[in-house]
Amino acid sequence: MSAIRIDVISVIPGFFDSPLDNGLLSIALRKNHLEIHIHNLHDYGLGRYKQVDDSPFGGGAGMVIRPEPVFACIEALKAEREYDEVIFFSPDGELFEQSMANRFSRMQNLILLCGHYKAVDERVRQNLITMEISIGDVVVSGGEIPALFFMDALVRVIPGVLGDSESALTDSFQAGILDCTYYTRPAEFRGMKVPEVLLKGHHSKIEQWRSENALERTRKRRPDLLGQDSLELKEK
Repeated sequence: MSAIRIDVISVIPGFFDSPLDNGLLSIALRKNHLEIHIHNLHDYGLGRYKQVDDSPFGGGAGMVIRPEPVFACIEALKAEREYDEVIFFSPDGELFEQSMANRFSRMQNLILLCGHYKAVDERVRQNLITMEISIGDVVVSGGEIPALFFMDALVRVIPGVLGDSESALTDSFQAGILDCTYYTRPAEFRGMKVPEVLLKGHHSKIEQWRSENALERTRKRRPDLLGQDSLELKEK
């Protein structure tokens, strides 16, 4: 499988310097499983000062990203290749979930538009954006944070990026529930003991314990994830 290409459009491209030089994203780039190209929206700005924003019609606080720079940037990218999705991060978008990260990891080319200021001109959203995504009921300073959130979740499930491919498959939400609890050495610390079953080396019993533990944690902490009968889920 060829590398996934992600084109990120931002008004503060330097935001991505450190994350792309460190951690899992840098590993994916180094292994050629991923291409990330950061585009400065100001390169497509208007006039001497490369303006990309203006005050909203009708008045009110905040600034709005103008349509001209965004159209120019995205149209230039789409003239070079086809894209599976053009994504905009917004509070009213579809809630980002693990199943979406799995699906996007199988795509070839993506554009991520990072909003900033008060909003982006609605004509951009109506004519260029194919999907809007929210990372939750919270407002952050710009789309750069959700873009990193998105890329990190996506890259974890690309085969060959993680040293232990099974690790991503057993993460929380992959099976629709939370992951189980984990322990490491020492077997006893300040009077707190590791569950005996994990020390015996009986793999089938360990797997059974982990399944039951994960289900119980989900019941207690995220019961909203249990959309079916608990016994049926446990058997699955």
